Amino acid sequence: MIKMAHVAQYKKDVVAKLVKLIQEYPIIGALNMENLPAPALQNMRSKLRDKALITMTKSRLMKIAFEEADKQKQGVKDLIGQLKGMPALLFSKENPFTIYKIIKQSKSPSFAKPCQIAPRDIIVKAGATPFLPGPIIGELGALGIKTGVEAGKVAIKEDKIVVKEGEEITVNAASILTRLDIKPMELGLDVTAIYENGVIYGRKVLDIDEEKFLQDLTVAAAYSRNLAMEITYSCRETITDLIMKAHVQSKSLGLEANIISPGTINDLLAKAQNQAGGLKQTANIN
Repeated sequence: MIKMAHVAQYKKDVVAKLVKLIQEYPIIGALNMENLPAPALQNMRSKLRDKALITMTKSRLMKIAFEEADKQKQGVKDLIGQLKGMPALLFSKENPFTIYKIIKQSKSPSFAKPCQIAPRDIIVKAGATPFLPGPIIGELGALGIKTGVEAGKVAIKEDKIVVKEGEEITVNAASILTRLDIKPMELGLDVTAIYENGVIYGRKVLDIDEEKFLQDLTVAAAYSRNLAMEITYSCRETITDLIMKAHVQSKSLGLEANIISPGTINDLLAKAQNQAGGLKQTANIN
């Protein structure tokens, strides 16, 4: 545990305020404010005014507060490992996925700068470029990008990850990405993780592609329904089709075994008539 002995009173007050906020709010987010212009921060504060509170202080004081608050709210100190760059804290009573979505939608794409950390894999897609053959071929090659010449211009032959997630963006990579008009960075609040009820949600968990999620749900529902039909599992979604399936199968069995019933009699008579007609034709009976 981090000690508070011989610490200035104002620092103790800051820690006490943070501990109170951590205990009061069920949702606590770790943010990275690095490279975020002041106007963008003010704009984000405005959008979150009724949904979340954002506060900044020294990371050491945040760590002390998390250690102290963990006595009452277990697991919250795990957010210490999510304090990155220029850390800030977000407090809310909203759903963490809702908060993340609001923050994500407020971001705007921006060009990469040397020494920035890639938030995700940065990919240069295959296709034509505006460059004439020349030194650019060597610059692209230095990043492992395969090129050729098509219609007098340099063309990229295949997709290439030029910077992996978490890696530092080099001067050459930043230059090439800018010249290719690729904006891999996002200008806005950077959520590193959110705490809720003892669980830490990382950015990859929070960043839901809603369209893909709905498609996956649709596919999963179809597969589960097919499985339920296959194993004859009755529920609200399958009972009607299972009854229809049972009816068709029982009727087929009755016809195969020549069982006379109200459901088979007409088909059996038609079957007998067809068989009699076939026998008559075989015997050449006029």
